[in-house]
Amino acid sequence: MTEVHSPDKTHHHLPKMTEEEDHKKTPTKKERYMASSPVHTSGPYRSICTCLSIFLLLAGVIALTLWLVYRPHKPQFTVVGAAVYDLNATSPPLISTNMQFTLVTHNPNRRVSIYYDRLYAFVSYKNQAITPQVALPSLVHEHRSTVAVSPVLGGGAVPASLEVVNGLTMDEAYGVVGLRVVVMGRLRWKAGAIRTAHYGVYVKCDVLVGLKRGFVGQVPLLGNPSCQVDI
Repeated sequence: MTEVHSPDKTHHHLPKMTEEEDHKKTPTKKERYMASSPVHTSGPYRSICTCLSIFLLLAGVIALTLWLVYRPHKPQFTVVGAAVYDLNATSPPLISTNMQFTLVTHNPNRRVSIYYDRLYAFVSYKNQAITPQVALPSLVHEHRSTVAVSPVLGGGAVPASLEVVNGLTMDEAYGVVGLRVVVMGRLRWKAGAIRTAHYGVYVKCDVLVGLKRGFVGQVPLLGNPSCQVDI
């Protein structure tokens, strides 16, 4: 008898996965939930940034509108009168004088008031003070209003250089004396319920007065006195 040999059966042995590897490949319940749910971690931050940007934009627009409507302008000063009651420059290095100047200040703003605080005034000659500083009363400027003040400056001896003494003596002999009236202090603007912070104000008024030695009383102002206002 002929033996019938069955074909060899080829057995392919697949590697068995360990329990740990099978667990790694099988997604957990939490991983399946995270994969199916969209991530919204940036949502709250984006909303906050959007709201903040809108707020800053609106605040900028409101501030610009208020500035355009209530834009404050600097006050205007002029000197309209002068009187000299004493001017003694014959005792260097001291000089004594007693003068009075009438200053008119105008508020050009239509909607903004001006409040002056801690004002002081003095007179200088060749950039050197020849009178002590005198405190002025606080002023309130309503919009489009004009206020006049007439401070008396001087009354005490102040030290002066030889250049100042000689210059005043020569100018009195000539009949024309150039002086500078200085007003300085602080101001703030007010529009309705809005008040600004305090700002320093420095006013310089250059005047030419007709003055002869020994004359006492009102003196003429020569030319158009100009005042420069710095805030």
